Amino acid sequence: MIQLTDIAYVRSGVADLDKAVSFATEIVGLELAASTEEGVAHLRADARHHCLSLVEGRSGVIASGFQVADADALAAAETELEGAGHRVVRGDREAARSRRVRDFIGFDDPFGNHIELVSQQESITRPVRFGREAGITEFGHLCLDAPDVHEAYRFWNTRFNARVSDWIGDKACLLRIDPVHHKMAVFQADGPGLCHMNFQVATIDDVFRNWHFLVEQGVEIEMGPGRHPQSTAVFLYFLGPEGFTYEYSFGVRRIEDEAAWRPRTFDPDEPGSIDMWLGPTRRTVSQAQLGAPS
Repeated sequence: MIQLTDIAYVRSGVADLDKAVSFATEIVGLELAASTEEGVAHLRADARHHCLSLVEGRSGVIASGFQVADADALAAAETELEGAGHRVVRGDREAARSRRVRDFIGFDDPFGNHIELVSQQESITRPVRFGREAGITEFGHLCLDAPDVHEAYRFWNTRFNARVSDWIGDKACLLRIDPVHHKMAVFQADGPGLCHMNFQVATIDDVFRNWHFLVEQGVEIEMGPGRHPQSTAVFLYFLGPEGFTYEYSFGVRRIEDEAAWRPRTFDPDEPGSIDMWLGPTRRTVSQAQLGAPS
């Protein structure tokens, strides 16, 4: 079984790089990391060198990255995935440098989402120079799309150390790889894609301050502020350029006692199953998966 240790990054293709970077820094509040790489912008939210790369070109998600412990774990993952029939590609030195990792492999999950496993993702010791005071503390989780969330669960639970925390009927599977309620999730959709990218903020006040700021800036609020009953997190989803959905959240549940936790199932049509505060809910916009990684 492949042991994921953390999420690593999202790599997203954008047709208008300047517009996407301006939104990520001036609206979301991320730091634009220094780089001499042409056509690629690295955005930082925590100790990672970056958690979001915007790559000039075709619009769509390129890859979702996860960390493994070291080079040996990466090699073992490569062998296991190939043995299970997946086509695995090991990144070259230039591609690894762009991702600020020592090594990585790429493969497609059974639904067409392009996944990258990395070893030795770079860290930066200095505090993040945020684009604005949004209260961001870290890259919190990423959410993928798949036609069948139960089959997606079987893949991530059989091949990887992902455990289901809760179900939202046939619409979503919330998965953990550490005590955080979910570091990843899979949402039901017709095809592969990135449902959203989450950033944790320091206080509930940050969620509401950000809500007012986004409204003042004319940003489309997709859902929230509200509170998810599954993770207990206070959430706010909003739409960025080129179909990329961002989320701020605060107060995510931690599952410290693995033996005692039992996954729950919530009916998505039941009032309060998505938002305990009974606000309006809707499916957020996903960025479609590109076929060829860059």
